[in-house]
Amino acid sequence: MSSTVSSTAIIAHESLQDPDAELWFAEPAGFVSLPLTALLADPETPDADRLHTAAAPLLASAPDEMTRQQFIALLASGQRMLGALREFGTVHCSVGLHRDDVGGGALPLLSLFTITWRDTATAPRAATAARAVTESAGHRRIEYLELPCGPLVISEVLRRPAADSGLPQLPLLQVHAHLPHPDCKRLVVLTISSTAVARREEYRALLRGIVETVRFEDPMRVAS
Repeated sequence: MSSTVSSTAIIAHESLQDPDAELWFAEPAGFVSLPLTALLADPETPDADRLHTAAAPLLASAPDEMTRQQFIALLASGQRMLGALREFGTVHCSVGLHRDDVGGGALPLLSLFTITWRDTATAPRAATAARAVTESAGHRRIEYLELPCGPLVISEVLRRPAADSGLPQLPLLQVHAHLPHPDCKRLVVLTISSTAVARREEYRALLRGIVETVRFEDPMRVAS
């Protein structure tokens, strides 16, 4: 699996300078971040105005009213999904587009990368990492690691939509990385989700590459 964008370019996101940031990481090429704040903005706020401005050209280019309504419905559906993720503690969400060139087909692969915070009982970080996957059913291929960000566990879960959900009955691969925070009271979960189950090894390697860049302290401040 290879990126649709050159992997040699490194771009510093403006969030690197966020004084309230609690986690730093590098996102690989091929992922496009979704602006949660703008997409879920309250009505009559500057962020809501910016969203309307961005969507206006797309609505204006629609060939007819039905197409415009379909676009609005898709946007509303996406907002509901992102809203549910945020209520669950998700603070970052990106859509991944890569080329499946392993078998020579060069087909596009879609994935979703999320970062979610969870509160935990106070405990040593290694114990919290292990407990995160042993207390929930379905985790397999569990791997314990010690990286610069501290102890963590990478695992995989295979899920299927409920029969009455109306969603395509395709298996969904979720590769999780559970990283306890140094305060020992919470952990952050990095997840890559995709229906391309056959590419589990590639997605696992992709997530591990992200995890290796994670820091709980500002890397610029530490370097100085």
